[in-house]
Amino acid sequence: MKAAVFAFTKRGCETAKRVRDALEGDIRLFAAERLREEGFEAIPRPSRPFYGELFGEADALVFIGACGIAVREIAPFVRDKRTDPAVVSVDELSRFVVPLLSGHIGGANELAVKIAESLGAVPVVTTATDINGRFSVDTWAKGRGFILSDMKAAKAVSAAILERDIPLFSDLPVVSPLPAGVYEGESGDIGVYIGWEEKEPFKKTLRLIPPTLHLGIGCRKGTEAGAIEKAVAAALKAGNLDRRAVRSVASIDLKASEAGLLEFCEKNAYPARFYTAEELAAVPGDFQASDFVRRVTGVDNVCERAALKGADRLLVGKRAQGGVTVAVAAEKVEVRFE
Repeated sequence: MKAAVFAFTKRGCETAKRVRDALEGDIRLFAAERLREEGFEAIPRPSRPFYGELFGEADALVFIGACGIAVREIAPFVRDKRTDPAVVSVDELSRFVVPLLSGHIGGANELAVKIAESLGAVPVVTTATDINGRFSVDTWAKGRGFILSDMKAAKAVSAAILERDIPLFSDLPVVSPLPAGVYEGESGDIGVYIGWEEKEPFKKTLRLIPPTLHLGIGCRKGTEAGAIEKAVAAALKAGNLDRRAVRSVASIDLKASEAGLLEFCEKNAYPARFYTAEELAAVPGDFQASDFVRRVTGVDNVCERAALKGADRLLVGKRAQGGVTVAVAAEKVEVRFE
C-alpha cells in the first residue's frame, strides 16, 4: 500500500505514528511545519497542489483530525469511486476511525477497520450494505480482483439488495453459501452474473468478470499488431468472451522478439509469456496438430498449448485468421463468499 498520513497537532503526530505502525507498505507521514519532527515531512504552503498530487498517486490518505479538515482538502479532487483513493479520518485521540471516501472499491472501510483494531478505536462505517449486513458487490469484486462491468448497474444492484433479495447466476462453481441479499436464479428484473461471457441473463445485469483468461497466439514472422488484434477479437467473439477477462498472452519463445505481437501486448497491457517447444509439448491434451507448425517450431500446435500453459481448460480452440492463430483458455476459478 502507498499511503499518506497527515497530522495537524502534537497529539495528532503521536496518533499518526501509531497509524503508520499499523499499516504495511510505503507509508509517509506529514505534519505542519511548526510540528515537524523526525520521520515527518512538512505540509507545504500553498497546500492544494500538494494534496492534489498525493490524491492522484496514493492508495490511501489518512487525516488525523476533524473530518472537516479532510473534506476541505480533498474536495477539489474527488472524481470517480473507481479511481479515487481511500480517504479515512481519525480523531487525534484515536477514539474513532471514519472512512470518508471510496469505502468499497477504494478499500476505505476495510482500512478503517484495520486501523481501528490497531488503535483500539471504533470504526464508523456508514455504507448501507455494510451496516445492514447485506452483500456488498463492489467490495466482494475488488477483494477478488473481479471487474465490474458497469458502475451504474453496480449502484442499481446495491440499491436493490437493500430492499430485497435479488438473483445471482454464476458460470463458475460456487463453493460456499450465498451471502445475504442474493439467491440462485437465472432471470429477473435485476441481478448479478459471474463469468467470462458477455451475457445478460437479467433485464438489468451486473457482470462480475474474473480476469483469468489466457490467449495463446501464433503468427507468421512480420505479422502486424493490427492483424493480431483482429484475430484476437474474432476468437473472443466466437466464444462470446468479454475482453476484460483476458489476463495474459502466451506463445512460443521463437516469437519473443516479434514486433507486432509485442506491440499488441503493450497496447492492451497484457503480460506476455514465452515458452520453449519442449515446455509446450509437455502440456497435456488433444490439440489441432499441424505438421507444418511442427517442422517450423518443433511442436505440433502453438496457440492451444500456449493458452493452456498455466490454465485449466480450453474455451476457444485454434482459430486462424490473417496469418495469426488464436486460442483461449481459462484458469480454474471457484466462487467463495466466505
